Amino acid sequence: MGPRWASGGKRNEEQGHEGEKKPKPQYVSAFRALSGYIREHALGFAAVFGCTLIAILSDLLQPYLMKIAIDDNLLAGVNDYKGLLLICIVYFAFSASSFFFTYLQNNLLQRIGQSIVAAVRKRLFSHILKQSMSYFDRMSGGSLITHVSSDTEALNQFFSQVLLSLFRDGLTLVFIIVMMFQLDAGLATYCLFILPVIFVIAVLFRSYMRETYQQARTRLSRLIAFVAENLAGMNLIQVFHQQKEQERQFQERNGVYFKANIREVRTHVLFGRTFDILSTLCIAFVTWIGGWAVLGKQMEFGVLYAFITYIRQFFNPINTITQQWNTLQSATVAVSRIWSVLDSKPAVNDSEEGMAEVELNRVKGEIRFDDVTFSYREGHPVITNLNLVIKPGELIGIVGATGAGKSSLISLLCRFYDVDRGSIRIDGTDIRDIPQRSLHRMVGLVQQEPYLYSGTIIENITLFDDSISREDVIAACRFVGAESVVERLSNGYDTRLSERGSGLSAGERQLLSFARIIVFQPPILILDEATANLDSYSEELIQRALNLVSAGRTTLVIAHRLSTIMGADRILVMDKGKVVEQGKHRELLARGGYYAKLYSHSQGGGDSALYESLTEKADAIN
Repeated sequence: MGPRWASGGKRNEEQGHEGEKKPKPQYVSAFRALSGYIREHALGFAAVFGCTLIAILSDLLQPYLMKIAIDDNLLAGVNDYKGLLLICIVYFAFSASSFFFTYLQNNLLQRIGQSIVAAVRKRLFSHILKQSMSYFDRMSGGSLITHVSSDTEALNQFFSQVLLSLFRDGLTLVFIIVMMFQLDAGLATYCLFILPVIFVIAVLFRSYMRETYQQARTRLSRLIAFVAENLAGMNLIQVFHQQKEQERQFQERNGVYFKANIREVRTHVLFGRTFDILSTLCIAFVTWIGGWAVLGKQMEFGVLYAFITYIRQFFNPINTITQQWNTLQSATVAVSRIWSVLDSKPAVNDSEEGMAEVELNRVKGEIRFDDVTFSYREGHPVITNLNLVIKPGELIGIVGATGAGKSSLISLLCRFYDVDRGSIRIDGTDIRDIPQRSLHRMVGLVQQEPYLYSGTIIENITLFDDSISREDVIAACRFVGAESVVERLSNGYDTRLSERGSGLSAGERQLLSFARIIVFQPPILILDEATANLDSYSEELIQRALNLVSAGRTTLVIAHRLSTIMGADRILVMDKGKVVEQGKHRELLARGGYYAKLYSHSQGGGDSALYESLTEKADAIN
């Protein structure tokens, strides 16, 4: 019978992993999901539409005013100066209106677009934080960074460029055609014959432009990856004098990208000039047909002037919309990629049944692994039928060769992953029945590579938990011997660390992370190779602090340095996902088994046969 905070609900002992591949969402469904954000800003988009409508009408009515001035005043010989002045005033008013509402439209759309992109970016980052560790095993950090930064920026371009073009240029085309038919239906019909030609050219160029765009972006990505790789391995490049070779390879990749970029620019120029030629031919055709009509008194000169102006304006929105194809394509792919991330579900979830109520001060710290089997990939178990009981307050050392399952055991206890079969219980309660937030306060973890944020010493130790006082932080640092490290910094505990704590040695960062775990006072403490990067003096400090902090607390220590766990209450020796030996240090040495060989090797003892035996065993495990 577990403690009073144990959940009484029955649960399934088998739980699947996040291994099933979901079908990638289609572009349409991705934009349908995005439409929910658009509906939230319906009034704003209506305002943008209204501003766009007024700005377009203000632009397109200007040629019509000139037609009135030419036909009804200048050529008619009326000489109505007041009428001309009124037309000039109205013309200026239209120009001012176009400027004002275009400015307002752009600002409104940018504000709406940025709000939507900020909301998507916030949701995306929050969703990534909720994913299980198996998700990060499959997804690279670079891909996730691209989703949060580049893909959301492509989404921003959709609102600021593509959507604006569809609004403005689409309406402009419609109104231009209406105005042309209003002026002269026959001449407008002749002009519309050019539309199929424009459509064919746009389709042909679109395919070619997509190819050149993708090729340029692919080669740019390879160039950036090459630069990043060189920056990461700069010390190796300089030590082996590879500067010339890397410079040659960079020049080669840079040249390939240059050619692809030139090809892309050439394609855009050719496409734009083709439209210019079509526009010129169309204007020449209208001038020829309209000129004969004006000379034959069948058309007024003002009508011809306005018609030619509308023809000039007719090609601009078509050209703009077509050139937005690449941006639309990038945005479409970006939205699909963003929603593929948002569609992913965490493999580890809190139970939908009643969760256990946890009081940290009542947790004793008994840990039980009941017939646990676990695999990262189906059919390749790393832990098989493991049964283990750890008593409250026991200090356990865990050793074994690489791949023996030590870290996997710890990851399961922290519930970074769920077991395939069996169960893990703390004080009799299945950890799947404990809320993850409570479980992670119960189990404190200090890893081999300590992570420090960009922030002050205080913030890095408290992790922005206001319930932890400054005095608690100072006491914890003094307890683990980190006080001398902090005191030599310029601003002491208020010193701001850069990303990953650069400027501090690995041992100093580990001391701070150890202080971090102490202030949270978890009932169960795990040290995963926590002393691997420490010098002898720092290791001695950590060892002393460990002896103090482990008193009355269940502690699990994974160690390659066997000296770290020689004083443990019990040492577990793991091999191929199983506990093959366990006992105190002296007991295990006396047995002369695998632990004794590991210890002998760690002390530099043993003959070549022993060394070969250990090597073969390690290779077999790997």
